Amino acid sequence: MTDVTMPQLGETVAEGTVTKWFKKIGDPVRKGESLFEVSTDKVDTEIPSPSDGVLTAIYVQEGVTVDVGAKLATIDSGTPDSSLPAAANAPAPADTTSLSSTTSSTSSRSDRSLSPVVRRLLDEHGLSEDQVVATGPGGRLTRDDVLNFVASAASAPPEPVSAGLQSPVVRRLLDERGLSADQVTGSGPHGRVTRRDVEAHDPGARATSMSGDEVIPFTKARRLTAEHMVRSKATSAHTLMVREVDFERVEAVRRRQGEAFKAREGFSLTYLPFITVALTRAIRDFPFVNASVGNNELIVHHDLNVGIAVDLEGSGLVVPVIHRADGFSLVGIARRIHELAIGARTKKLRLDDMERGTISITNPGPYGTMMTGAIINQPQVAILATDAIKRRPVVIVSSSGEESIAIHSMGLLTLTFDHRAIDGAYAAKFLARLDQELNRDDWSLTE
Repeated sequence: MTDVTMPQLGETVAEGTVTKWFKKIGDPVRKGESLFEVSTDKVDTEIPSPSDGVLTAIYVQEGVTVDVGAKLATIDSGTPDSSLPAAANAPAPADTTSLSSTTSSTSSRSDRSLSPVVRRLLDEHGLSEDQVVATGPGGRLTRDDVLNFVASAASAPPEPVSAGLQSPVVRRLLDERGLSADQVTGSGPHGRVTRRDVEAHDPGARATSMSGDEVIPFTKARRLTAEHMVRSKATSAHTLMVREVDFERVEAVRRRQGEAFKAREGFSLTYLPFITVALTRAIRDFPFVNASVGNNELIVHHDLNVGIAVDLEGSGLVVPVIHRADGFSLVGIARRIHELAIGARTKKLRLDDMERGTISITNPGPYGTMMTGAIINQPQVAILATDAIKRRPVVIVSSSGEESIAIHSMGLLTLTFDHRAIDGAYAAKFLARLDQELNRDDWSLTE
């Protein structure tokens, strides 16, 4: 008999939401086979079965949020029993009929920490924690408590909302943008203005559908991507700088060893691992690129954690992280990039794979792009875009000063940086060093 519990999906994560069960009660399961999916505010992750056997009980249904370590299901090492009822051993749902906020039920909550999922929901719906009745263990406020409150409030008669009843997060955002609550259309309970309402407020830019249009709601990944991008543009002083780079020495390595590499590793040797390694080397002398902006201060990170943007087939993007990337060989970097890309597209990333990034790379080059002005991945201060690398004639100057024309692999590297943290000269010197690192003649595919 094996108990299936909510796994620890990251150092700061206290709870998770079961979004999907891939098996039903009575089904046989094998160790390592996907059993259920867990969602947090950062990533959706498929969790494998911890053992072989038969799923004999499910205690937490889809859509329910529970604490890390909570018992979710039971796997028996026996054989399937067709007599098992469809909801064997499932607990009765919690009583959520009393959803109004009361002083007695919330007075002891001031010192209780909120999970990231709950805090985000409160912010999105313009609520404070004292407005919602908690039904979780030990008086804990859960995701379902917030969603139930929002659903209940939506069906209640509208009531006037004063600016003082907006959440602290919403009041701060309104102040930063010089807005009042009555200037923004509220989509929260009783017409309250939510964080998303403030961030999306632009009276002249809101589109409406016309006859014949297809309206496609944003997926969760698309919505989170959109919110993060808008917030980044509002936060950082985005500045763009571009450098043309000769990739001929990298191309020579790919021509000589590319086929053997693919036969050994099972995937192609692209330019991206070379660029990532060159980035880690260049940062040694330009550490301010590997930093974040704090409260009137620059926080320079000693760990070099490179995020690699991965497209989710049009539904959004995620940026999994190669932690301490400067400790990897070229082959190690190539393997890790491949692993993270596959994990992102098959929903098999761990939350830890998404955290603690210090600088990012986005790679639209395989699609033939010329120059990409990427948006900084907050709270980082820089992101490097790698565009198409193409064969074309260039002027080559020899060590003696003689000029000739040759066919080389040329491409553009575009650095978007936060001008609050980095000046133009510093960014230009960093790109020059990156160019030098890519033109080394000692590239090796040894371990």
